[in-house]
Amino acid sequence: MRTPHALLATAVTTAALAAAAVTPAPAAPADAVPLPGTYYVQSAATGLNAADASGAVEQHRPRGNEDRQQWALRPDGAGHLLENTDTPGACLGHAGDRARTVSCASAEARWLITPLGADRYALAVPGTDRRLTVAPKPAGATHPAPLSVAGGAGDLAAWYLTPVDAPGGPMPPREERTLDQVTFLTAHNAYANGVDGGFAPPFVDLFPNQSRGIEQQLRDGVRGFMLDIHQTPDGAILCHNSCTLVRRPVALWVGLQRITDFLRAHPDEFVTVFLEDYVDPGVLRAELDRVQGLPDVLYRPDRTGVRENGWPTMGELAAAGHRLLIFTDHSKDADRSAGLTRDTFGVMYQRDWTVENYWSMGPGIGSSDWSCHSRWYDAHTTIPLTRTEPGFRPLFVMNHFRDAAVASTAATDNAKLADRARRFCQPAARKKPTYLAVDRYELGGATAAVDALNTYTYP
Repeated sequence: MRTPHALLATAVTTAALAAAAVTPAPAAPADAVPLPGTYYVQSAATGLNAADASGAVEQHRPRGNEDRQQWALRPDGAGHLLENTDTPGACLGHAGDRARTVSCASAEARWLITPLGADRYALAVPGTDRRLTVAPKPAGATHPAPLSVAGGAGDLAAWYLTPVDAPGGPMPPREERTLDQVTFLTAHNAYANGVDGGFAPPFVDLFPNQSRGIEQQLRDGVRGFMLDIHQTPDGAILCHNSCTLVRRPVALWVGLQRITDFLRAHPDEFVTVFLEDYVDPGVLRAELDRVQGLPDVLYRPDRTGVRENGWPTMGELAAAGHRLLIFTDHSKDADRSAGLTRDTFGVMYQRDWTVENYWSMGPGIGSSDWSCHSRWYDAHTTIPLTRTEPGFRPLFVMNHFRDAAVASTAATDNAKLADRARRFCQPAARKKPTYLAVDRYELGGATAAVDALNTYTYP
């Protein structure tokens, strides 16, 4: 059933979300077809979901219970059926070389589902080598939306069957939780607060993303900070879009010093900084060199075997003193060309270590777009939210804000944060959000949403 956002409850209580998350459910054995239930049929190549589009079956941006993307899996003889939950009697099937919805009673609705390992499956027409397949990407474009039924192989013919309501597990004690099991409250444009200093030209600065300074944000429990840095003759400066005409702008090193001082005074806390980075690597390195005590707390996942062994526990990070993780959105290839990469001085390239959904839910007022799809999916880049590697699960940055920060809109959006995280973005990424990034974090119960997600683990 389609559920307009205006009709959604304005908040999901911590108790209700926790109860839903840890409800036990029977599990299928490893390398077996999943048990009957409701699933998203999700491309391993793109992370997009199979959706009924007026009879055609196309890959669409994940939209939870909207857009006819949920399919009820059940056995049928030697095969399986996938019935669309919005249209009883209509199943995911095929007509010629195209995927279509067909009558569940027809032979064209039956699939032979074969495990491929790593929780992926092939959906084949029984007795043939024809599989449900994403079409190859044309030059200069993304993969076409219509799904085909052909002799595909590799990721293009590999699918996740992602449970609509995946059962969660109990959360370990704080010190035993791995970094990717924890969810952190994150301030979008944390510097754009009007308290610490100027952040934008006149008139633009009338719409701050936050209303409290970084030191107060830290005291309030914010543990992720999104910062925009621009290059000026004075170094790397925190500004929105441009530093031109900005009064009393703040240098990056000043903001990082506040965070570093907090960490030195609170040895059990962990903080992540995300840089929207418009400066040369040498300028950034010089800026970091000004932060007293930074080397003592800086966390280097590239030097501690994370890609081979997974993320460490919070207790291990605290014991080692590794409690500040800094990411840049800058291109590593561009830095190689310039002769200095940022990871040589401890700034990690975000695309190597995280996945992130698209950054905007729409304009500052009006309806919102709750679809949860990768920020890095276009004609030149394909990093699906579902990306994983053997032994390594990227951290998931979930953006939940608009093009412009309007306090009343942020309050309404933040009240629905836990609901969007659980029903839309968590299944879209097949992982729990590590960072919930919002505007005006003090409005609408964003902290309660973080607390709710920290009551369970995702499978």
